[in-house]
Amino acid sequence: MSNTNEKKYVYFFGGKKAEGEATMKNLLGGKGANLAEMVNIGLPVPAGFTITTEVCTAYYANNKNYPQELNAQVMDALKRTEAEMGMIFGDKDNPLLVSVRSGARSSMPGMMETVLNVGLNNQTREGLIKKTNNPRFVYDSQRRLIQMYADVVMEKAAGLEPEEGKGVRQQLEHELQKMKDAHGYKSDTDLTAENLKDLIEIYKVKVKEVLGKPFPEDAMEQLWGAISAVFQSWNGKRAISYRRFEGIPEEWGTAVNVQSMVFGNMGDTSATGVAFTRNPATGDNYFYGEWLANAQGEDVVAGIRTPKGIVPYRPTRIKRK
Repeated sequence: MSNTNEKKYVYFFGGKKAEGEATMKNLLGGKGANLAEMVNIGLPVPAGFTITTEVCTAYYANNKNYPQELNAQVMDALKRTEAEMGMIFGDKDNPLLVSVRSGARSSMPGMMETVLNVGLNNQTREGLIKKTNNPRFVYDSQRRLIQMYADVVMEKAAGLEPEEGKGVRQQLEHELQKMKDAHGYKSDTDLTAENLKDLIEIYKVKVKEVLGKPFPEDAMEQLWGAISAVFQSWNGKRAISYRRFEGIPEEWGTAVNVQSMVFGNMGDTSATGVAFTRNPATGDNYFYGEWLANAQGEDVVAGIRTPKGIVPYRPTRIKRK
């Protein structure tokens, strides 16, 4: 456990009570504060933790070094997350996978980075295959991790600026398209488990060829790489331009949310989507959203496939006699 006298940089959420609440947006960012609030009002939220905006500020003020207390606090929160979810991060038999997302106090949609399926490697995937009896889903998740991690952590966060169209993400997407063309597939969802397993090895070779170093198999290295990449993305070109346009102060920083994964890509009976309590384009007061079956969140926002709309729910008034 962390020393109670030290500064608190990590806030756990999950189970029945979160350490944060909705009023703490300046410290936990909008996403972290609202995740905590949802836990506190009894909604079923996958467990995780928020690293505060103060860490982002300290990171940049201290030559991209973290406060010395942070490592122990992250490990403590990760153990609590494991206990809540009944899984262990990096375990070969019962692995916990996490997402790592940004969370500024003012919304900056699409400006900062996300990494999904963190914790997957050639060992943990075997445990997940046994547990789910769904090898296609596991291989699909692993190839997504390699693609996102190589792009976000190994290229962008490392400050690499490849020529137009030569970035690692585009080169991996090219390998994916080659695989689809070779088998006459139209959609990513047509790829079989064996296709995806082969693609993982092709991706690893391509990552090393393009970036000069291998994709990390160690789960903890993946986690810290993803956390650092989110903090790095606060000062990415897109984020800086957006802040200037919207008048968001640079010193606010972003929080980082590490949360247990739930999966929309387990087959045609699972899905991912985005929903709003109002139509975001018109402001009309009805439930609005889009979704995709057998997909993960990036597919909705990246425009890879055309999402389906949620039929608007407009409450009807009952006339009393």
